[in-house]
Amino acid sequence: MKNWEKINIKNDSGEIVEAIAPVIISASRSTDIPAFYSQWFFNRLKKEYVAWVNPFNRKLQYISFKNTRFIVFWTKNPKPILPYLKSLDKLGIHYYFQYTLNDYDTEDLEPNLPKIEERIKTFVELSKMIGKEKVIWRFDPLILSKTISVDLLLKRIESIGQAIKPYTDKLVFSFADIKCYNKVTKNLTSASNDFREFSEEEMKYFSEKLSVLNTSLRLDLATCAEKIELNNYGISHNRCVDDELIYKIGKDDDALVNWLGFNQPKELSLFDEIIYSTNNKLKDKGQRKECGCCISKDIGMYNTCNHLCRYCYANHSENIVKTNIAKHDKNKESLI
Repeated sequence: MKNWEKINIKNDSGEIVEAIAPVIISASRSTDIPAFYSQWFFNRLKKEYVAWVNPFNRKLQYISFKNTRFIVFWTKNPKPILPYLKSLDKLGIHYYFQYTLNDYDTEDLEPNLPKIEERIKTFVELSKMIGKEKVIWRFDPLILSKTISVDLLLKRIESIGQAIKPYTDKLVFSFADIKCYNKVTKNLTSASNDFREFSEEEMKYFSEKLSVLNTSLRLDLATCAEKIELNNYGISHNRCVDDELIYKIGKDDDALVNWLGFNQPKELSLFDEIIYSTNNKLKDKGQRKECGCCISKDIGMYNTCNHLCRYCYANHSENIVKTNIAKHDKNKESLI
């Protein structure tokens, strides 16, 4: 796996400190930076670095934006970041969005999100602004209960899909993991005692029906960090931080292309079929085994997302989140 360059920077206190200088930034698997921290993020971008606290050992790490050529945004509500995106364009930093657009309004599983109709409008607005190849639809996670059946989820996916299919190329989904996260179990139990995971049979049933539904939607289908093989239904394993998509979007950036390690022929004819291949050193070993993402540096923090989704593994409790948000200052080096 590649290692990020290490450099010295001056922090807000005037100290000279060591920082890593990643090429790809993830913003963020741990919290919704576009929804809640857009101003903070762009303030830090101007200061050319951010600080990150390891959630497990509480060690501080500095991250310089000196070499940053690409940002992958993760969000359920990118509306607040839309006015800032031209700044990235001017800086020559490429980006795309992983946009989670679920419909659990009736069940109140995502209590602080705008209603689904408003989020669909934002999806369309973002896609028109930056291009549909840069806006990936996620229905994530898929969760069952006494009132949420597989067929109901498919119906909701169809409803959203029909509204946004001209504005994206891809649908990524995952099946909820509940039992392996104590805090998820606790938060879901406080909301209801009947939420549950998919069985393997239900996963296959869902995938078969989704494949049929997709004859109308015509989207690329992929799962996020799932063990189950669903190739028979036209569903692949996703790379959410995707080196191939990053290349397609940023192929005019020589520094980015060289770092990715794509092989590019110097001379092409109009009839050449080009297959680009990476150097296979980009796998992010810091993620789960089933995760296909290439290496990036995440700058988010647990317990800072005010969506307060009941199934979220990144929030321990509503009280901790509210305390951290109350402490947050847009000019701070790190989120908390």
